[in-house]
Amino acid sequence: MSFRWFKPYLPRGLYGRTTLILLLPVVTLLLVVSVVFIQRHFEGVTRQMTQTMTREIRLVLDTGDGSIAERLGIDVQTVPEADLPKGDTRLWYDFSGIVVARELHAAFPGVLRVALADDDKAALYFRRDEGLLRVVVDRRHLSARQPHQLLVNMMVFGALMTVVSFLYLRNQLRPITRLAQAAEAFGRGRHVPYRPAGATEVRAAGRAFVDMRARIERQIEQRTLMLSGVSHDLRTPLTRLRLGLAMLDEDEAAPMLRDVDDMQRLVDGFLDFARGAQEDEAEPVDPLALVARVVDDLQRAKVPVALIAAEGEGTIALRPDGIRRAVENLVTNAVRYGTRAEVSVVLSEHSLRIRVEDDGPGIPPESREEALRPFARLEPARNQNRGTGVGLGLSIVVDVARAHGGSLRMGESERLAGLCADIVIAR
Repeated sequence: MSFRWFKPYLPRGLYGRTTLILLLPVVTLLLVVSVVFIQRHFEGVTRQMTQTMTREIRLVLDTGDGSIAERLGIDVQTVPEADLPKGDTRLWYDFSGIVVARELHAAFPGVLRVALADDDKAALYFRRDEGLLRVVVDRRHLSARQPHQLLVNMMVFGALMTVVSFLYLRNQLRPITRLAQAAEAFGRGRHVPYRPAGATEVRAAGRAFVDMRARIERQIEQRTLMLSGVSHDLRTPLTRLRLGLAMLDEDEAAPMLRDVDDMQRLVDGFLDFARGAQEDEAEPVDPLALVARVVDDLQRAKVPVALIAAEGEGTIALRPDGIRRAVENLVTNAVRYGTRAEVSVVLSEHSLRIRVEDDGPGIPPESREEALRPFARLEPARNQNRGTGVGLGLSIVVDVARAHGGSLRMGESERLAGLCADIVIAR
């Protein structure tokens, strides 16, 4: 049997689901016990007490002896017709009164009304030769005194034990919540101190997370050291080549100088990729102002780029250098394969979106995943004669987006018909 239709109505959080698991059996048990007890105990006891009282009332009515009625605590009076109620009466919470009225009507077919106006007295109305007769008896002789006390005690102590259980359960769930927060922070590029605690299973999961985080950090550090070392080592021969070419004739050295400049850009690309997005800490930043400064700097460098939209206000925790590098890489790719680039920023209540569009050939949908990999060069999609590179631009953007807990999404630009690249970061 499938219960998928029921899933949208269930709590999504761990606290909510655990509370539901805790409360559902308790509430169900209370309801079942209450219904069974009311039906079998209260109803049975009330029926027995009422039957006993009916025999005493019948004895008083048959004998008409006032002394017997006084000893039994039964008050028999003749009252005017105006005192006859319009129907049986009882208090709204008097569930045992239903059984009392039913048993009295069954025992005395001639009874006109059964009035249970309060918890102390019960009145029965009969029509006799001498007129309207009212028989008043003590309610304690018909049903148990304050039968609702059992239900009240069940509810009070059930709620008390539920609160105690919830507090204990919250302490057990706190280590899981801390583990989730540490994992989420690590996914956003932040190192939150975490120490495994809680039950044995939670401690095991916490130790596994700590070990995994340490391995990932070591791999990132090793990658950074390796690429940084290689790139730095290449700078020395490049400098020697540049000095040697400066001694040659300008026309003869120009092609080789262009090759040296291309090699220098490759080295810078390796260094950017090695630094990634982990070199600075996140801080509250106005993303609209940050992107505007990046666009202004690119415009001063004669890059054909324009900021066409900036919506929203506020700050968000960002790594300014990483965001700057990501936007510059997207704009550089855009103008390399197209003629112009347009940038827009939207800061909403839930997310930040930085969009870069160009009028180039774009990237086919089936090649976009491959384009995000390091060292990927898509010859059919992007004209590599328009510039040089080693396929690290989009990889750096992906690293920056993931370090902020976001992602890089690519599509087709509706405005310029080229590539549309979105950096989306949740707030």
